[in-house]
Amino acid sequence: MGWSQQQITLERCYDLVTENYPLAKQKALLENKNDLEIDAIETAKLPQLHLDAQASYLSDVTQVPIPNSGIEPPNNDQYRATLSVNQLIYHGGSIEASSKAKQAQLKTQQKELEVTLYQLKQQVNQLYFSILLNNESFDLLKAKQTQLESKLQEVKSGIKHGSMLPSSDKILEAELLKIQQQFSEINNNKTVLVETLATLIGKPLDVSTEFQKPEIAISLTPTVQRPEMALFQLKKEEIESQEQLLHKENIPKVLGFATGGIGNPGLNMLDNSFEPFYTVGIKLNWNVFDWNSNKKKRESLLINKDIVDNETEIFQLNNNIQLNQHQKEIDKIAEHIVIDTEIITLRKDVLLATESQLRHGVITASTYITELTNLYEAENMLITHNIQLELAKANYNITQGH
Repeated sequence: MGWSQQQITLERCYDLVTENYPLAKQKALLENKNDLEIDAIETAKLPQLHLDAQASYLSDVTQVPIPNSGIEPPNNDQYRATLSVNQLIYHGGSIEASSKAKQAQLKTQQKELEVTLYQLKQQVNQLYFSILLNNESFDLLKAKQTQLESKLQEVKSGIKHGSMLPSSDKILEAELLKIQQQFSEINNNKTVLVETLATLIGKPLDVSTEFQKPEIAISLTPTVQRPEMALFQLKKEEIESQEQLLHKENIPKVLGFATGGIGNPGLNMLDNSFEPFYTVGIKLNWNVFDWNSNKKKRESLLINKDIVDNETEIFQLNNNIQLNQHQKEIDKIAEHIVIDTEIITLRKDVLLATESQLRHGVITASTYITELTNLYEAENMLITHNIQLELAKANYNITQGH
């Protein structure tokens, strides 16, 4: 049975953190909540039923001051139970406006989730490229170990033939032990990084997972495609839906009503017995004067629009500052890489000369290790700068919205 090593890419990590981060669950919750709220709004179109029951005692009642009229006054204790039905006939579109306002609110809330999840991509970048750097450092250290082991055999042969000092091999062996410590540290760091990334993206990963190097290109254009820009637009659309709802508030509403019940007395106040009764009719509700409450609410919404415009301007300013900083960082690292390459070329020449001197007993093993370490550190700096360059490019793209 064949075994294939697990592979993962940076783009896949982006997708996974967006899908699996706990906050992503709120999208479905918000949709369910919105559906329930809209259903509740739509119930205003259905008949509204009200059951009322009342028992009261009156200190005085109406009497007919005509002697021998035979009309008995109402009882002081009175009872009534009614069932009322109200049916909205005309509402001027206020229910639809309320539903649209809720839909606009949902879109804004979902975009806010998207913005928060998008910001997690920079955390993914930091972890992913730290793992790549860890892998590169491991490979470089392995090459140093191989070179030292080869050199140790040469030194032992030189000691055997008397061309080198007897303690020279001990110096190299001590350096190899230090490398073992460095391997342990690198492996421990990688375990922590991989476990942290796995937790963040919600996917099992282990140290054997192959993290593919991304090929990152950047576009030096001022165009920003961040989800925050869409969020600002949705906020304005939500405000506009609230404006439409306010416009519908003062439109007259027409309702039909019917009330049936039993009471003592009923509608005939002179009949002292329990009697059924009913009333039907139509009524108009119209708030003809609200002390400019509606107008002030609309003015408040206009201010909210201005606030959103201001937030947009601030975001664009700060985002452009970040893009400029990323660009400067990219340029700086690129310059470092050029110098790193030159340093490595020189260090290799020095080490080559040192190897010859070591073979002829001109220098000690300590001097050789010093020069080998200098080359290793220069090569390590180069791979660090290469990874930092790709990280800076990835962060530039995230800041730009690509």
